[in-house]
Amino acid sequence: MNNLSIESSYQYCQELAKKHYENFPVASLLIPKSKRKFIAAIYAFARIADDIADEGNLNPEIRIARLIKYKDLFDNRICSREFPNLPAIYDTVERNSLTEKNFLDLISAFIQDNQKNKYKNFEEVLGYCKKSANPVGRILLELFDIRNDLALNYSDRICTALQLTNFYQDLSLDIEKDRFYISEETLNQFGLSYDDLISFKTSKLVNDNFKEMMKYLIDINFNLFNEGENLLGYLDGLFKKEIKLTLEGGREILHKIISSDYNPFLLRPKLNKFNWLRIILRSLI
Repeated sequence: MNNLSIESSYQYCQELAKKHYENFPVASLLIPKSKRKFIAAIYAFARIADDIADEGNLNPEIRIARLIKYKDLFDNRICSREFPNLPAIYDTVERNSLTEKNFLDLISAFIQDNQKNKYKNFEEVLGYCKKSANPVGRILLELFDIRNDLALNYSDRICTALQLTNFYQDLSLDIEKDRFYISEETLNQFGLSYDDLISFKTSKLVNDNFKEMMKYLIDINFNLFNEGENLLGYLDGLFKKEIKLTLEGGREILHKIISSDYNPFLLRPKLNKFNWLRIILRSLI
């Protein structure tokens, strides 16, 4: 693996990030230039695993086999033409002393998506977030050489809240994939079932029980964001602004669900340019 192959790999990752810009960090220009290629490599690593887990019409067994192969290649530092991003991520991990377990946990979450489509209780959902979302925040903190345990725990709260927000934002899309991230116990608590969720998706109408449930779940999310905001005290410079904008973006999505009278089936809540302008101005103030 020579320098040219590493640089070519980084170029591949940066092009992939641009291609999927809607999923790349919204304020990525706030990231110091010296870190951008590393973040592109991290993004590409997760993006490719996500595509294996979701794209196309492959059956779950084939998806799982490909994800296991991807995981084994990373774990054993083996390069493959099938995954041009690997030299860049190996270099990123080594040069920044990143914890490998966080990357392995991410792939494990994508494997789990093809093995499990329902969750018994909220604790199981949080267990999924621990693998699917929290590692991302931990990787970014380590990239900026922040390894304080309290900071990492606050990051976990933000990342879990962002993942849960994404579940509620994409409720309709996930149901199409036969995935349900609202647990059976939570549904039962409000007199609901998975069949009710399917019915709400079809009709785009929800009942009062569903609205009460969403209010309950969104309140939990706001608390997680509020606790996680303590992370900002450990950050500075442009990275602090990036995380602050990410926090505000997550909160704004929750406010959009509230504004829809707790009905994310009616119209997928997402942020437009005006929303982001308001968030940026609010952050600056």
